[in-house]
Amino acid sequence: MKKTLLTILQYVIFLGLGIWIIYHMLHQLNPHQKDELVAAIKSIHPLYLIPICFVGFLSHFFRALRWRYLLETVEMKPTVVNTTFAVMIGYITNLALPRAGEVAKCTVLAKYEKMPANKMIGTIVAERAFDIFCLIIIAIFAFLVQFSWINDYVGKRIPKLLARIRSHENMLIIGIVLLAVFIVASIIIYRKNKETKFGKFMKEMNRGILSILHMKKRWQFIGYTALIWMMYMLQIYIGLKSLPDTHHLWPLSALVVLVYGSIGMIVTPGGIGLYPFLVAQILGVYGIPDVPAQAFGWIAWVVQTGLIIILGVVSLLFIHSYNRKRDAKAGVGAAQNI
Repeated sequence: MKKTLLTILQYVIFLGLGIWIIYHMLHQLNPHQKDELVAAIKSIHPLYLIPICFVGFLSHFFRALRWRYLLETVEMKPTVVNTTFAVMIGYITNLALPRAGEVAKCTVLAKYEKMPANKMIGTIVAERAFDIFCLIIIAIFAFLVQFSWINDYVGKRIPKLLARIRSHENMLIIGIVLLAVFIVASIIIYRKNKETKFGKFMKEMNRGILSILHMKKRWQFIGYTALIWMMYMLQIYIGLKSLPDTHHLWPLSALVVLVYGSIGMIVTPGGIGLYPFLVAQILGVYGIPDVPAQAFGWIAWVVQTGLIIILGVVSLLFIHSYNRKRDAKAGVGAAQNI
């Protein structure tokens, strides 16, 4: 019960944050700027939406293919179609309830592939940990190659951040101590409960995290990871080309936008509010006026979210019929072999 309430509270807080950011962004605009925002959104070249959506689909498809390599490390070989359906169902579930999507895609895949869901949890943890690691590497690379552009932007904000940290030194120390206590307590609890359900659950998670190091097809996994992030960047780059005010920006600019947008996606549910805000802020570094920058942020967020909703709904509608036909064919084949 407490866990459910905590999940609901977390969702309400971050959803509220996203809604507040939306209100704050729109409230700051005067009537003339709001008209400019609408005009900027209308200025998008509609033909660009086709490759944007196609590239967006490929990023999700490559993620499904990559997940299959992780599942092979725990002796599971689901079909490509079911894995893709499960990934999209997980995405659309996350829009409704953050973090629940990971459980949903494991549950869905386990149901239709007749596999134990608990063995998949570790692969999800491994996947997310690896993605965060990749985002950190990409952020460092983007900062280094675009240093001349974002130096002033970051430089103006670092002193303010350091001042805030200094003014909350006691809170920072308390936070570090609590984190250390939590880690030590987790280790002690795990050691004392190795044979319980909790212990076995932790063991499966640990197995999934280490699975990348032991997997036979690690280079294929890394290759699909590169393709996923390339599709993310290409989706943004094509989007930048679709608006007159951002048409001149280079691919490396799209990489920086990707980093900031990813942060927005992590913090608020589906990136609501924060994604277009952060994207607009970083586009300002490249000299894009505030209104067109906001317009691009909203367009990018709406297209990405809309694509997830469409693909998620399609997956929910067709996964059952696909598996019913597959099971029927398998039954016919088995009967013929008798």
